[in-house]
Amino acid sequence: MSKPRPTAAEKSSVRNGEAPRAALFDAYGTLFDVYSVGLLAEQLFPGHGQALGLLWRDKQIDYTRLVTTCNHGAHYQPFWALTRAALVYSLKRIVAPTAAPGADFAPQIERLMNQYRHLSAFPEIKTVLSTLKAQGIPTGILSNGDAAMLNLAVKSAGLDGLLDHVISVDPIRKYKTHPEAYALGEQTTGLSASQILFVSSNAWDALAATWYGYQTLWVNRYQLPFEELGTQPTRSGSSLRDVLAFFPAPTN
Repeated sequence: MSKPRPTAAEKSSVRNGEAPRAALFDAYGTLFDVYSVGLLAEQLFPGHGQALGLLWRDKQIDYTRLVTTCNHGAHYQPFWALTRAALVYSLKRIVAPTAAPGADFAPQIERLMNQYRHLSAFPEIKTVLSTLKAQGIPTGILSNGDAAMLNLAVKSAGLDGLLDHVISVDPIRKYKTHPEAYALGEQTTGLSASQILFVSSNAWDALAATWYGYQTLWVNRYQLPFEELGTQPTRSGSSLRDVLAFFPAPTN
């Protein structure tokens, strides 16, 4: 028999003074810099790189919400497919209007998608994961990315051996912010959400994880306001190093 679902009040409460027992990280935007593709985009499409990178990311997330919420997921596609579709849309909107009639962007699409396979990792993550590993804290990724994308990104960033779990939402065919996506963290670790720290640089993700019941850290690298929906993350910071404050080193 499955355990009863906790009430909203139970899930939103974090017991005072209880340090989390594991840490799960969002991948894209949190561990891996999704805007690093803007440098290549600028080389390929001078004057459009930044705008292209921003729209590509926004449309990618829009598509995850569309395929999750419409027709009970009947239109689900893996994250890699949605990432490509979002890029094609962004090129049509930003680059095509000023390009030569009938311009073919296929070579540029392949180069940008290949770059997405090998996104730059934020530099502090190796130190953070190594410190947690030395303290015996289980760690993992909980991401919209499909398994092939995530495994390649982890390997490319040199994070092999530093993560205990790489969790993709692909098997349940529902993207974050669906509750079943966040439930994967509990199912994989065997811990309740209130015993897990969930880390994201995406405010919408940090908010939804907080609503689900996780302890949360919003990594606000760009000094943005948080979502205005009446709930705040457990803590906010400006770097992944702020994760370590949740796991004080043991004293002798």
